[in-house]
Amino acid sequence: MRIRFWGTRGSIPVAADGHMIREKIRTALSLAEGRHFENENQIELFIDESLRFPIRFGYGGDSSCVQIEGGGEYMVCDMGSGLRRFGQKIMTDYGCGLDHPKVYHFFMSHVHWDHIMGFPFFPPAYISGNTIRIYGGHSTDVLEDAFRRQQSSPCFPVDWNQLGADISFIHLEVDRWYEINGFCVKLMRQSHHGSSFGYRFEKDGKTVVYSTDAEYKLQNEEETAAVEDFFRNADLVIFDAMYSLADMSTIREDWGHSSNIVGVDLCLRAKVKHYCMFHHEPAYNDETLYTILQETKRYEKIVHENHYLKISTAYDNLIIDI
Repeated sequence: MRIRFWGTRGSIPVAADGHMIREKIRTALSLAEGRHFENENQIELFIDESLRFPIRFGYGGDSSCVQIEGGGEYMVCDMGSGLRRFGQKIMTDYGCGLDHPKVYHFFMSHVHWDHIMGFPFFPPAYISGNTIRIYGGHSTDVLEDAFRRQQSSPCFPVDWNQLGADISFIHLEVDRWYEINGFCVKLMRQSHHGSSFGYRFEKDGKTVVYSTDAEYKLQNEEETAAVEDFFRNADLVIFDAMYSLADMSTIREDWGHSSNIVGVDLCLRAKVKHYCMFHHEPAYNDETLYTILQETKRYEKIVHENHYLKISTAYDNLIIDI
């Protein structure tokens, strides 16, 4: 499988302002003081080898949208603002798409606005011949109503009925396996306001778990064991690590999201290979997210027992091959 992250933020999209960009430039120039670059290759080498990730790059600001490649048709988890860039890439590759009809499978964790806001800006939805299937653990009425209301007056100028693609909504039951686009797919209900659903995707001996907008407190052993079983031996777990442990256990308790540390504990128990932190708090800047990543790695080294867990932080345009 190949996993592409088109959007990784939670709650609302964010963008770096001028002060943030200025600070990155200032830091880079101070680190380059006294250096002479004879060509662009030397500049690129300096950027890659001498600048930390939050200086040379960043985590991005689009909300949740993750593509899973490996089948013959498109598969995407959630439709946050990152879906717009995914749609732009398709239009660049295939033009208007009239001669290249495609099938899109969308797996919705839930229908809070930050997870559906990209759909009105998804060009393939407006093109006749395309097929869009929207799956979720909520009822088809709940799913469809959220999408229709988003594109109703006065919220949006283009009504749902003006979309050209063939769009259908499909309810999936929890704890039941489905075969979709060559993948085996199973859902898990998660603790979140209005409920959300995690997904386990299996294909050719590889497993990816997408688990966002879920608050795991590890206080009930039976509930924890069920999550552990859902994550069991996954090659990659994309996990809602929106808050630091301090934030989650104090001012943001019961807000429906988990912490970086809880993710480590669950993945270690389930013998996961790669834990990827996702759905980042919009108030956290690049430096904060980078610091949380280093602290999470240190915690894993302290508590792990004969099990190596790879830890990363998702960012817009990240690609993970499994």
